[in-house]
Amino acid sequence: MNETKIAEDLRSALRASKRGFWAAGFFSLFINLLMLTAPLYMLQVYDRVVASRSLETLLFLTLLMVAMFFIMGTLEWVRSRILVRVGNQLDGYLSQRIYSAMFELGVKNPAQRSAQPLSDLTSIRQFMTGNGLFAFFDAPWMPIYIGLLFLFHPAFGWFAIAAAVILFIVAIFNERTTRSRLMEANSENVKAQGLANNNLRNAEVLHAMGMLPGIMGRWYNKHQSFLAKQTEASDMAGTFSNLSKVLRMMFQSLILGLGAYYVVLNEMSAGMMIAGSILMGRALAPLDLMINSWNGFNSARAAHKRLSELLVAIPSQNRKMPLPPPMGTVTVEGLVIVPPGSRTPAVRGVQFGVTPGEHVGIVGPSAAGKSTLARSLLGIWPAANGSVRIDGADVQHYNRDELGPYLGYLPQDIELFDGSVSENIARFGDVDPEKVVEAAKKAGVHELILQLPNAYDTVIGSNSGALSGGQRQRIGLARALYGNPKVIVLDEPNSNLDDQGEQALAQTMLRLKQEGTTLFVVSHRPSILKNIDKLLVMRDGQLQAFGPRDDVMAHLAQQKAGSTPVKA
Repeated sequence: MNETKIAEDLRSALRASKRGFWAAGFFSLFINLLMLTAPLYMLQVYDRVVASRSLETLLFLTLLMVAMFFIMGTLEWVRSRILVRVGNQLDGYLSQRIYSAMFELGVKNPAQRSAQPLSDLTSIRQFMTGNGLFAFFDAPWMPIYIGLLFLFHPAFGWFAIAAAVILFIVAIFNERTTRSRLMEANSENVKAQGLANNNLRNAEVLHAMGMLPGIMGRWYNKHQSFLAKQTEASDMAGTFSNLSKVLRMMFQSLILGLGAYYVVLNEMSAGMMIAGSILMGRALAPLDLMINSWNGFNSARAAHKRLSELLVAIPSQNRKMPLPPPMGTVTVEGLVIVPPGSRTPAVRGVQFGVTPGEHVGIVGPSAAGKSTLARSLLGIWPAANGSVRIDGADVQHYNRDELGPYLGYLPQDIELFDGSVSENIARFGDVDPEKVVEAAKKAGVHELILQLPNAYDTVIGSNSGALSGGQRQRIGLARALYGNPKVIVLDEPNSNLDDQGEQALAQTMLRLKQEGTTLFVVSHRPSILKNIDKLLVMRDGQLQAFGPRDDVMAHLAQQKAGSTPVKA
């Protein structure tokens, strides 16, 4: 996906909201016309009411002025509401796309797992609904206000142009001196937040072994770096913001003095002098607002850059043609897997085939590539070379939401999510009570769930301490079995189980065998592999042996005794 495509992605989101921007611009037209109310009122009061001493005229002008300001306030309120809804519409258009890309990036590269993209989208939306964006709607009216000043007196017009040029130069210096500093500060903040999130996920380990001071020191160093860069940028932005404010107030006072000079020379009226000061203040307001809101603009721009990088890295995927439901045949052809963040293959040249209903045990020493192989069988980590096929189709050629219900997965690190037990088992889809109970019974966890405070309605969380490791593992197993999937991968399913849990797991595997479910089990415990059909032995990322369980066990025994090594 190239830059043109990503620009089109973002343009599409803006294009979907363009009617709102046009509406906001339309209201800005009338708001800026009504901004002339104050100078025109002053002009009429000084030049007509004071000269004629007509109280009726003053009353009429005052009532008209109040009505105009009321209308202007209403239009600004409507414009603000329009922009809020435009921001929400933009969020609605992009949020699912960004969430999906963020999720896929987390799968491909666990080191980059972060919810920062959603915060970036919020930053952009908040800028779009804040006062900073109003400056862009009001800026086109600057020439009109300056043109009116020329009608009062050419000196007023040229003075306003000179003031605008000076404020514009201040804005340029503000942008150039703060942009890089704010981008660096935002980058440091993202790193600090990512480190804090990772630390919180391991809070128990940090607390138990007294690691908090050391790990907090690492976070604090990054946080201090962020604060230092943000302070430097904020100080610089504050300097230019205050300079802009002082200059604008000074210019408004100077134009009064200039007007008084021409009043003394009888080249303009006192009303023009007052009205000219108000008009120039209105002409310079967008520049002043841009300078004051520059921090927000830079933050939104940095967020936009990060989102662009994310969407470039994770292009949107077109829906593939639906494939027939899989029956459970799994074929691995010359598979090479390079884990995310690594350049060295963890699995090399693995090749085997499994027919529907076969149960395969995956064994081998630590770091042999067993869990990597398990992930690749489910399409979690794509193949660098070769393929994993389910019923003849590459696993990457399925639409994931269509294939997912036919797959079951129990990882080593059990992750349950915030919600009820039934929602977790039902994979947070539509909860079918019969299927939930069936999966729980099949996993041997039904009776355990009934003992929870609210049974299947018990609310648990990703870090809930209400469940033991074994209970969480068995509920995770029920989730893997939900909906009777055709292919199931269990990675160390008995690592947290007691004897009773292991017996329940053995019964589950026997039932899966009777139902014709293809099963892969990664385990170091031979007890759970006694009813396995085939055994797959991994060593150093390569397939060392594959075949019927008893034959492979016999070959391994011979190899251990010093016989000729078995060829896969």
